[in-house]
Amino acid sequence: MKKIIGLFAVLFLSLPALANQLDQITPNFKKVRYSYDAKHTPKIEAPDKVKAGEWFDVKITIGAGGEHPSLMEHHVHWIALYKNDVELARVYLNAVQAKPQVTFTIALDESTTLKVMEEPNHTAPWVAMKNIRVEK
Repeated sequence: MKKIIGLFAVLFLSLPALANQLDQITPNFKKVRYSYDAKHTPKIEAPDKVKAGEWFDVKITIGAGGEHPSLMEHHVHWIALYKNDVELARVYLNAVQAKPQVTFTIALDESTTLKVMEEPNHTAPWVAMKNIRVEK
C-alpha cells in the first residue's frame, strides 16, 4: 500500500513539471501543417480513379518540390496514410539509412480522400491530400 501511495505522490508532484515542459514546446511542434513546403509537403503518386476492391499503389515521397534530407539532425520520423481520418498504414524511418519514401498497396470500396502525414524531427507533422474516385 505504501508503494502505491508513493507512486501516486511522485506522479502528482510531477504534474507541474510536465505542464512547464509542455509550455516550452514551440508553436512549430503544436500545429499540423497543411501549407506547401518544397522539402516537407508529402508528394502522393496514385491513380485518380480505381476499381472498387482492386489493389493499387500509393507512392509517397517526402518533398513535393525536392528531396527531404535524411540526416541525424534533419530527418523524417514516420509517414502515415489515412483514408479520410482513419489510419491505414504507417512506417517508421531511421535517420541516415532510410530514404523518406514509401509505397503502400491498398484497395478502396468507395471514393475517398487519401491523406498523408509525415513527421520530421524538427517541426510538427506536414499533410498532403489526394482525392481518389472509385468506380464500382
